[in-house]
Amino acid sequence: MARPKSNDKRNAILDAAIRVIVAQGLSAPTATIAKEAGISNGSLFTYFPTKADLYNQLYLELKTGMVETAMKKFPAKAELQEQASYFWAAWMNWATSYPGKRRAMAQLAVSDLITSESRAAGSKIMADIIDLMERIRIGGSLRNVPMSFVGALMNSLAEATMDFMISDPANAKKHCKVGFETFWRAVN
Repeated sequence: MARPKSNDKRNAILDAAIRVIVAQGLSAPTATIAKEAGISNGSLFTYFPTKADLYNQLYLELKTGMVETAMKKFPAKAELQEQASYFWAAWMNWATSYPGKRRAMAQLAVSDLITSESRAAGSKIMADIIDLMERIRIGGSLRNVPMSFVGALMNSLAEATMDFMISDPANAKKHCKVGFETFWRAVN
């Protein structure tokens, strides 16, 4: 009878994958990830049959963690601007608290290894955020442009804001506020 899989070992593999992706990119060998996790390469494949499976699971785990953090105390009954501001600040906090996760997610998001099924599951994970963005789009100056364009604008402003928050931590709150205000003016 096979031994049950350990959640601790699975999490160690995912954490190691983040560190390796950040340091070496998505083309890093699984042996490097296994070594970083303190396990054999064969053990890694017990948990994730292929490198693509590992990356798809990591993609979903990162999305889930970001959304859970960003929506933890979401003010569901607040005005739209307050909801958007809350989400923005929580997202910025997640990204600056976990820069490795942010960098790994950025690489995974553009990888051909992430399947359409994982992307669809990621969209489901992000459903509340997508709904928030759609309500912002419909009520604002960008109501006649595709949601994908609004999302790209938001992501670009968010990435710039995150970069400044990380490189200038003494002014991180100011950068976060200015980033949100810029976003809000653009979409409102």
